[in-house]
Amino acid sequence: MNRICVAWSLIVLLSGISPLIAAETARLDLSSPLPHQVVQREGFQSSRSHDHNLGGPELGYADIEVQGTLPADVKGELEFRVVALKGAFGTDSNWAPLVTESEGQTFRGPAEMVAGGWYRLEVRCIRDGKTVAEGAVEPVGVGEVFLIAGQSYAAGANDELLKVTDPERRVSAYDWVAKTWSVANDPQPHVGDGGTIWPHLGDLLVPTLRVPVAFVNVAVGGTSSRQWLPDEELHRRLVKAGRDIGSFRAVLWQQGESDVIEHTPTETYIGNMIKIREAAARAWRFEPPWLLAKSTLHPTVYNDPVAEERIRSAIHQLWKRPHFGPGPDTDQLAGENRGDVNSRRHFSGIGQRRAALLWYVAVWNEIHKGNP
Repeated sequence: MNRICVAWSLIVLLSGISPLIAAETARLDLSSPLPHQVVQREGFQSSRSHDHNLGGPELGYADIEVQGTLPADVKGELEFRVVALKGAFGTDSNWAPLVTESEGQTFRGPAEMVAGGWYRLEVRCIRDGKTVAEGAVEPVGVGEVFLIAGQSYAAGANDELLKVTDPERRVSAYDWVAKTWSVANDPQPHVGDGGTIWPHLGDLLVPTLRVPVAFVNVAVGGTSSRQWLPDEELHRRLVKAGRDIGSFRAVLWQQGESDVIEHTPTETYIGNMIKIREAAARAWRFEPPWLLAKSTLHPTVYNDPVAEERIRSAIHQLWKRPHFGPGPDTDQLAGENRGDVNSRRHFSGIGQRRAALLWYVAVWNEIHKGNP
């Protein structure tokens, strides 16, 4: 044995590396799903779920699109599994085949995951019974996704920057410009630099629904219903965000103040909302419910109970129409719930939390509609 071989043998023995290992497992790069992404669950039956459940098929499932790239010259069969992270709703899964379409070294295909999370999604490439490449992404979840639209009370115009307090941070926000996901701390992406309702709503929903929750917010302050009509820029923005996420539970609509200022007639507001919803549903190719808040009170800007009642009446009538449903009556939040002239003139911190609680009731009722 020559000196080079002897030296290499000593290095192997001292380092603890087996001389039988020819090379390290190659890295497999995943581009979908993304960290902190939540995919809308399907198949959920609230009558079959129980508070003690820690996740499982009765809480629903989703086919998450997995996309990735194998290293050059690496071939084999793809498999996936999910690993439940700390505090997760749900459990680990076994390795299962990942059926994909391939073009060169890139691949894409659906991976069925039960509702819950946070999970780590692992993908490996097997050849001749050995793992030749592997990759992973975390955290990801299957739960409830909501598209938010409207004006300033829905956007970042409120007094307090709220933070997600769920211990595992299972409340996400989608950045529809950068196409990334993150923990849904205020400020929310692209809706202003102030506070919102939504981190606290997520904190309320996660422990009771026992799944991660996500929000996609496209609200714009100072906008009236006519500015969200089809062919307007805001409608295109709404449609694009909905297409990006593919599926979601409901549209949460918090808007009405600008229509009070413009003295929009009741029937005009009803007609506008029907046009907005119908055009969006055609573009999305499915019809999520629209939960409409009664949001007409803006005490530091105007005092016009007659005009407010016109919009409140329109929203109340829309609640009774197909594909619309009752959101909260946030007009009842007056006094300390509203900022003064020294603040952002919208919800105060306590008002944000109380508005979130009202939204929680509306969302819970929608998800569990028809079940005890």
